[in-house]
Amino acid sequence: MRNSRRSAVDPFIVMDVMEAARVAEAAGRHIIHMEVGQPGTPAPAGALEAVTREMAAQPMGYTVALGIPELRARIARLYKDWYNVDLDPARVIVTPGSSGAFLLAFAALFDNGDRVGIGAPGYPSYRQILKALGLDPVVIDAAAENRLQPVPDDLPEGLDGLMVASPANPTATMLDRGALSALIGAAADRDVSFISDEIYHGIEYHRKAVSALEISDDVYVINSFSKYFSMTGWRVGWMVVPEAHVRVVERLAQNMFICAPHVGQIAALAAMQCGGELQANLAVYAENRRLMLEGLPTAGFGSIAPPDGAFYVYADVHDLTDDSRAFAAEILRHAGVAVTPGLDFDEARGAGTLRFSYARSTGDIREGLTRLKDFMGRR
Repeated sequence: MRNSRRSAVDPFIVMDVMEAARVAEAAGRHIIHMEVGQPGTPAPAGALEAVTREMAAQPMGYTVALGIPELRARIARLYKDWYNVDLDPARVIVTPGSSGAFLLAFAALFDNGDRVGIGAPGYPSYRQILKALGLDPVVIDAAAENRLQPVPDDLPEGLDGLMVASPANPTATMLDRGALSALIGAAADRDVSFISDEIYHGIEYHRKAVSALEISDDVYVINSFSKYFSMTGWRVGWMVVPEAHVRVVERLAQNMFICAPHVGQIAALAAMQCGGELQANLAVYAENRRLMLEGLPTAGFGSIAPPDGAFYVYADVHDLTDDSRAFAAEILRHAGVAVTPGLDFDEARGAGTLRFSYARSTGDIREGLTRLKDFMGRR
């Protein structure tokens, strides 16, 4: 039986690193995980309590395709609380993680062969999902002087869509209001559909991330409960779309997914009431970030992107290697620290970069930095 051409996507390298780390742990080694963008904390206690209560009270069947109305209303209120944006809950669509939102957005906005611009370095699954849907990902090499974010002058002609992320993965850099406005304006001038990935909003350190909805209603915005709300495995995300697009996306969601996981939606609604616990998590990330910014240069990783948000440090290691995948394997083997090769995020330049995640406990970060310094001292 043959495979389709659309199935010929590249592996998600960080998942391969996770598997190599798992094998090492199964062999009895203690591995420090700096590879995966996953909070080390569980879902908030209030979310777990709500799930326990609701599972005893109802069978957790299908919900409507757009999501539980109470959750959609609460998400809309978040935009008022965080950005002072009055958002109609009817424009909020609950999805099976942000990955489900990407599928719905790409299917709703683009036809086979359409060209969608994505910045590099950037989240690798954008590129692979676009390819699997028969779309043409157009990689836009972002420059260091622009904080590794695309700018209007970078945009090629002939785009049908543009997707940006702020804070970004892997760089953790953010677009300020002027930079984001310029990109949205350039897309509008060219009749290019604009998608803003805001999955790391809430995890910022010195200034609040700007939502595309503060600038325009004629955009798609994607977010998730995975990062700030510490609910990766619950698989609940959301998207905000223009009013005229709601029914289009609803029809796709009905047929693709039926609905996001009911139990995850219950947990997500309760998690939004757990601000104290979530801010405590953020305080841990802030301390971890401080340690990384001090410790990585001391260990020999001195050329790093400015991490405005999220929980990543993206390091240029061209002076150390021309094969980041082999270098990451060497670090895992000799230091017991799992890190992600930059090839996952930038096919052209990623052989000379690494991503370090600091989403785990502060104790793990301290130990990981000690191991990295010892390893680099012996290398």
